[in-house]
Order: sequence, then structure tokens, then C-alpha cells
Amino acid sequence: MPSPTPADYQPAAVYRTDTLIIGAGQAGLAAAYYVQRAGLKCVLLDEHPTVGAAWSERYDSLQLFSPAWASGLPGWRWPGDPLRYPTKQEAAEYLRAYAARFGFHIHHRQRAVRLQQVAHSGYLVTTHTGAQYAAPRVMVCTGGFQVPRVPPWAQHLPAAVVQLHSRDYQRPAQLPGTGPVAVVGSGNSALQIAADLAQAGRPVYLAFDERTPVMANNTLMWAALEACGLMRFSRYHAIGAYLHKQPEPVVRDAWAKARRLPNVHWMGRALTAHADGSLEGTQRTPPLEAVVWATGYGPDFNWIEAPVLDAQGYPLHHRGLTALPGLAFLGLPWLDSRSSALLGGVGRDARRVVRALVAGQSTSVEKVNGIVSVQR
Repeated sequence: MPSPTPADYQPAAVYRTDTLIIGAGQAGLAAAYYVQRAGLKCVLLDEHPTVGAAWSERYDSLQLFSPAWASGLPGWRWPGDPLRYPTKQEAAEYLRAYAARFGFHIHHRQRAVRLQQVAHSGYLVTTHTGAQYAAPRVMVCTGGFQVPRVPPWAQHLPAAVVQLHSRDYQRPAQLPGTGPVAVVGSGNSALQIAADLAQAGRPVYLAFDERTPVMANNTLMWAALEACGLMRFSRYHAIGAYLHKQPEPVVRDAWAKARRLPNVHWMGRALTAHADGSLEGTQRTPPLEAVVWATGYGPDFNWIEAPVLDAQGYPLHHRGLTALPGLAFLGLPWLDSRSSALLGGVGRDARRVVRALVAGQSTSVEKVNGIVSVQR
């Protein structure tokens, strides 16, 4: 079914469906798959012009850290070589093909700006165009990575230093000059971006926490992780609870590549910035021409006007279910397991959460009150 254009939406109209899914990324698509299998109608809302656009907008050198065979959504494996590590464009194309294959009804260019609980009839969602959607069940699948995070001391850098968050970085040519640049962050994106800039000839100062664990990411390792279920252990299981408390690892391939490049200078964590354009932590950089902040994201659920958020604005849930009947979250980091926010893991959560919603289940206030320490 063709997706409507913004001109098709009438602000006075209220669109009604069995299940409303907010977000048409990997979590939203996995949710739609199981809603359809349950025999229910659903509509997906997404702020982007096409499925997969969020992937297409990422940096050019981005590759998945898991092989294609371990990165599929429910009901359809990746086409092509299952052992390859897909690029960002392949990920975008896979999601578009997945949505088309199952004929999901997606309303694009519709950003949810208000979610209200309506007495006796479920929920009402309003988008930035004024369109309204009513449903007895709503699944919030926007993930936990909406607002770029930058340390407050970044403001000490002079205006001459170009600053980009990794969300806005795409390629080395974006950064002016040929002099030193810094990449700040201790995740896989920081490693990939540092290598990208170094291969373009820039002197790169990588502010990376050396205590970050490194894990192998070859096919044998992923097969072992799958066989032992390490990525699937719930954080309410003893093993999952232990893993949940550990720092997120980076993959060895990205770490080793950045280590091998002679113009990547590892400087430990950055703790402050100076007016001369330098960063300082365990070491101090020379004055920099640019800084890329690969320092992660924060959530943005302020548009949800229902009592399902904690004091910091993060969802209160138990394995995705809230204390309100019919309202659930999907795609959050550690929603249930280490793989909850990953392409290859979100389907497991989607199946369980959709089944619970269809059965009319919610969670208890007691359970919700006991899980306010969700990883953010």
C-alpha cells in the first residue's frame, strides 16, 4: 500500500487503528510483523521521508558490527552473503525491502509530538502536522538514541574549532583544513570515525577510555554467542544482570584498525577543553582544528503525557510493558537483554511484547518501581 504524503493528512481527522506503532526503524518494523501475524491492523508513524533514512544519514564508513546472518529481522533473512558485515546503505535497503515485503502501512514525515491516554478508548497521538491517531494499543519504538550528548565543557573550545556530533559526521571532507582533529568517545563509532579521518591523512587524537572491554567479532564468535545465548540473557536473570552492569564492549576489528594507524594518537579519556583549542585528559592535545563528539545520545520522551516516565524522563517499564494497559516500549538499550536495541535481537522482544499486548497484559506498579535503573 503506498504511503500517504503530508498533503494527504487532514488535521481535523482522527485515524483509528488496532495498534499504533511510533517509529518505523528496526524496532517498529519488527513490532509490525508480529502485530500483522496476530491478525490485527496497524499503522506506523515515522518522521523520516523513507524507511531506512536514519541509516542512510549516518557516516559513510559505517558498517554493522555483526554479520548479516546475525542481524536479520523476524520473517526474512538478509539477502546475499550471510557472512558479510553490511554497510549502512545495505542496512537501509534491507529495512526498505523488509517493509515493502510485508506491506506495512507507514505514514512518513509524521513526528509524534503528543501522546495522551484517553478514558475508555486507549490513546490519542498527535503529530507535528496536526494529524491525530487513536488506538487501544500504542508501541513506542523510537529507541533511546534521540538527543546527541556533548560534555558541558565543550563550550570552552573557541569558535574557530569546528565541532560535530557523530550523528552529523559523514565523511572527512566535512572538516576543514589538514591539521589535527580529535575524536571523543569510547564506542565503536569513535573507533570507526577516527580510522576514517586518519586514512584521509589527518592527525587524529582519539580520546578513548582504555578500560573499555574489547570483544572479537568474527563469525565464530557470533556463532558462539548465539549458541550459548549470551546476547539473549534477560537482565532479570543472574547472568544478564551481571552483563548489564558491565561496560559496553567495542569490537576487535574496529579497535585493531585504529591501533594500527600511525597517525591515530590514543590519549585516554578527555576531561576538559581549553581556550587554545586543545583537549586534556591523561594527556593534552595540541590546538585542534576540529572535534567529533562520538559521545552518545540521550532519550527524548517528553511528548508522552502519560505516567510512564521517571524523574529523568526515561520509560518506566518491565521488559517493555508499562503499568498502563496497551502502552509498551520497544528497541531501548537493555529493554530486556544486551541485544534488545540491535537488528538481530529486537525481534525477540517484539514477539513477546506484542503477544502480551494482544492478550491485554500490562505490568504491575511494583515491578515498574523496581526497575528505574535502566541503562541509558
